[in-house]
Amino acid sequence: MAGVEPPPSPGDETVPYLEILDVAKHFGGVQALAGVSLTVARGSVHALVGENGAGKSTLGRIVTGEVSRDGGSMLLVGEPVSFRSPREALERGVAAISQEPAIVPQLTVAENVMLGREPRSRGFLRRRSLAREYAALAATAGFDLAGDMSAGRLRTAEQQKVEILRALSRNAELIVMDEPSAALSEHETRQLHEIIRTLARAGTSILLISHFLREVLDLADTVTVLRDGEVVRTAPASQETESSLIEAMLGRPLTSTFPPKQFPGGDSAVRLSVRELSAPGVSDATFDLRAGEILGVAGLVGSGRTELARAVYGAARVQSGTAVLETGEALGRSPRRSLAAGLVMIPESRKDDGLIFGRSVVENATLSRLGDVSAFGVVRRAREWKTARAVLDRCDVRGAPYGAPVRALSGGNQQKVLLARTLLCEPRVMIADEPTRGVDIGAKRAIYDFITSLAADGLGVILISSELEEILGLSHRVLVMRRGRIVAELAGEAMTANAILAAAFADEPPGGVAA
Repeated sequence: MAGVEPPPSPGDETVPYLEILDVAKHFGGVQALAGVSLTVARGSVHALVGENGAGKSTLGRIVTGEVSRDGGSMLLVGEPVSFRSPREALERGVAAISQEPAIVPQLTVAENVMLGREPRSRGFLRRRSLAREYAALAATAGFDLAGDMSAGRLRTAEQQKVEILRALSRNAELIVMDEPSAALSEHETRQLHEIIRTLARAGTSILLISHFLREVLDLADTVTVLRDGEVVRTAPASQETESSLIEAMLGRPLTSTFPPKQFPGGDSAVRLSVRELSAPGVSDATFDLRAGEILGVAGLVGSGRTELARAVYGAARVQSGTAVLETGEALGRSPRRSLAAGLVMIPESRKDDGLIFGRSVVENATLSRLGDVSAFGVVRRAREWKTARAVLDRCDVRGAPYGAPVRALSGGNQQKVLLARTLLCEPRVMIADEPTRGVDIGAKRAIYDFITSLAADGLGVILISSELEEILGLSHRVLVMRRGRIVAELAGEAMTANAILAAAFADEPPGGVAA
């Protein structure tokens, strides 16, 4: 018909692969996105940055069909699309790598990677074919991950690898990556970056959501900054710097990443004493933690950091040795007894071990202190709300009503709910395992201030982090772990990134403790 333009062909390189036009989304009375528009070119890496709650993950979930939009439209190679599920999006070549890994723990790694497209014959799984296909894919990606391992035994970083391999196995033309490197080691992150570059060179479009601004500037062709659900600007990555992105994200300059250190006095009481503690993944750990001290625990992924924390907290079986609070209370028996004694823990995975996603923000905040808001075994809702609101307001939790499910919050605000819970427990010692994983730079500073203020009030804090800058910026002293052992203790001028890496990567544990 005259005057009607034919639709663009899938191979038309002049048409953006993805166009998002005036997209809006509300969650109850909260507007998550307000008229967001952007385009993603074919074979490009387009990054989304912004504070937690800015709308980045919501936009990514709309693109992949996990969440429906309230307004606006979306075009894929010039054709209007409206995905009702991630499966529909996947059928159109749009895959997702989520911020929180989604695996089936009862299946093997290979079965998780090939989920939904396993090689079958007459309904039966062809295991040899599955193993060959998985091995070829893992070799191409450069991931050393056994395909026959039970996925339920994987650490968070290894689960992230499964997500990446699953997306690669689909030959997706657009991959939405939400914090893909948040749980990876430095070496694994370099591997992932090379995979992203290879995919883009081959014509795959990448929508990258990341809080790591260096990662964004290193990988992205284009950067879109979101704030309060709106686009602040879209610009070539070559025209941006970390400082310019931070100022656009926050609406103000960030003068300092870390708060000033307040060192504890030399006569500070020992809050926690650990002696020759052994547990699964930990051997003969010995250290003291003093009042007002932030003790960093560094090491590679799998070095035993989290295993040490779980053993002290009582979430893993202690085989030998002791962990004792200054009150004389022995730890390592159960999380319930640790909480009662004054030890709290922020776990590495808020999804698996920290929060109940289907429960409200208030219920999650009071979870460890139900006895304080109950009478005769029944939770008194008015008392619960009054108790929770005070700590949630103090921790600046925002993004959804307190009565909404905690899953409606951004990652940073979910982490703040965990922090609010610790306030209610009135702890003497806190273990914070990756407390800023998946958290933007503005929320990071708020969490740093919170941890520092707790230490200033006399708490002993054990900080576990994969980010060396975080360890060095907050800690008064650092323990380095390797193969389940504490191989170095660093303080003062000896506490440098080079010293930590040297101890973490040493072929054999040092013969003594570094001063």
